[in-house]
Amino acid sequence: MVQANITKNILGDAVIETLKTIFDPEIPVNIYELGLIYEVKMDDELNVTILMTLTSPNCPVAESLPVEVKERISEVDGIKEVTVELTFEPPWDKDMMSEEALLELGFI
Repeated sequence: MVQANITKNILGDAVIETLKTIFDPEIPVNIYELGLIYEVKMDDELNVTILMTLTSPNCPVAESLPVEVKERISEVDGIKEVTVELTFEPPWDKDMMSEEALLELGFI
């Protein structure tokens, strides 16, 4: 059981690191620091569910960004299935960005 938890933690970290390599093409900040990832869940079978949003419902990458997230997380060695759920509740705003993202974009 301890080994399973260690594996799950390592894979969870790998998922987060992968999310940090995916960028909204209009904003030079990764989607994780931008606050577009609301939740990352991994079950005991190493299936991942990601709840994410977009900067707006009319975002030009509304079709492609969730697909890219699914594809990139599926490439993490050890992950079984990936489900990406898109939500607009709560609506995204700049207060969801990390301090790093705010700094990068000149908000602080």
